[in-house]
Amino acid sequence: MIFRAVREGRPYPEHGLTTKDWAQIPPRPVRLDQLVTIKRNLALDRLLAEDSTFYGDLFPHVVEYNGELYLEDGLHRALRAALQQRTSIHARVLVLPASVAQSAQPHQAAQPDQPNQSAQSPQPVQPYGQPQGQAPR
Repeated sequence: MIFRAVREGRPYPEHGLTTKDWAQIPPRPVRLDQLVTIKRNLALDRLLAEDSTFYGDLFPHVVEYNGELYLEDGLHRALRAALQQRTSIHARVLVLPASVAQSAQPHQAAQPDQPNQSAQSPQPVQPYGQPQGQAPR
């Protein structure tokens, strides 16, 4: 088995990171058998293209959410690595805390004995390895 699981679609909320934001996250090694893909379809021409990362990020984008690692961008690069008998890749890993998921849920009426959670400001998304409270450079 190459990947941990194959699914269609993101199980995590939208993070809103731009290409420039992703570039601020340092790459780290990730085992292929720990990744869950979020795309079921593969374009063979993109897999075989030598210049497939010419206009994009060299490193795949992975979102860590609820203890799972989701391969958001870079399926073809990860599969290419597997075909070359590699068991891991270097990827940019974004850690989405549970508080982001709660703030992304639709507004619900507050219970009388509970504060309204939607009134709280969402916590900023913290890149992997970034100390808490420090802004990315």
